[in-house]
Amino acid sequence: MNQSVIFTDQLYIETNQVRFVAQMQGMNINCFASFAVISAFCDHQEVNEHNAINLFEQCRFDLEDKAEELIEQEAFSDSGDILLLL
Repeated sequence: MNQSVIFTDQLYIETNQVRFVAQMQGMNINCFASFAVISAFCDHQEVNEHNAINLFEQCRFDLEDKAEELIEQEAFSDSGDILLLL
């Protein structure tokens, strides 16, 4: 894995997704994991706005690994974000 990608501790609940922040070469990259993706990574537990952060934390390393993989592939959305999809 590329050690130049660093993930901050910042997590934000947004509509049906969690936004987390990666940093690479001094640039912040918004990464988005939908509730469905978090559920898939966390043994298909139901995810909602009340438990999304806790479930994200349970699967944080796997979600960050997937986001790092997409960053390395330069799989950015049109807005420059990384979207974790099923």
